[in-house]
Amino acid sequence: MTQSETPWVGLIRTGAANLASVIAALERLKLRWTFIQDSQQVLEAPFLILPGVGAFAPARQRLQEEGLDMALVERFLADKPMLAICLGMQLLSEGSEEAPGVPGLGIFPGTCRSLGSAEPLPNMGWKKVHPAAEEGKFLPRKPGWAYFAHSFALLQAPEDWNAALSEHGETPFVAAVQRRQVLACQFHPELSGGYGEACLKAWFRIGAGSAAESKPLEGEAEA
Repeated sequence: MTQSETPWVGLIRTGAANLASVIAALERLKLRWTFIQDSQQVLEAPFLILPGVGAFAPARQRLQEEGLDMALVERFLADKPMLAICLGMQLLSEGSEEAPGVPGLGIFPGTCRSLGSAEPLPNMGWKKVHPAAEEGKFLPRKPGWAYFAHSFALLQAPEDWNAALSEHGETPFVAAVQRRQVLACQFHPELSGGYGEACLKAWFRIGAGSAAESKPLEGEAEA
C-alpha cells in the first residue's frame, strides 16, 4: 500500500490535548491525518483518534457544543476504528469523580475514580502495563512500559471489554481497554516508546482492512 493509498486518520480537538505528540507519532508511522471539523467527519473517517489531557468537564462540554458526542457513540455502534487516549479514554466512560454530575459518553460502563491519596498525584511517568487476561487485538501479550499522566482512572475493568492493568502505588487501575475496533488507553501510546508504537501499529493494521477503500476528504488529509 502506497502512502497515497493509506487510509487517513481523523483527530478530534477537545481543547485540552497535546496534539503535537500524537501528530508526530502518526507521521513516524507515515500515516496521513486531518483535524475533524464536524459530526459527519466523525462518522466518515476511516480511523479516528480522541486524545486529551486536562479536565473532564470542559472537554465533555466542547464535544457537546460541537455536536461530536453522539457521533462518537454512533461510530462505536457502527464498529469503526477508534482510539481514545488518556482523558479521551475517560470521556468514553459513564462519568468521572473529577466532575460529579457531568455524564460521559457511556460507551463502556464504569466511572473514573481518583487514584487516592496514598501516593502523590498526578500519576506521572513510566509504569508497567500487565497484559490482558484474554487475547486482545491491539494490546501486546507481554508486559511493557508505558507513559502515564493522570489522576483519575477506571479502577475496575468494564464488563465485556478486554483490559490491561497497571498500578499507582498499591492501587490497581485499568491501563487500557479494547473491544471490537475500539482501543482506549489511559497511557499515552504516542509517548510510550516501543510498547506504545506496537499498540498504534496493531490498531492501524487490523483496522486497515475495512478502511482501505475509504478516501480522504479533499484538501484535508495531511501527508
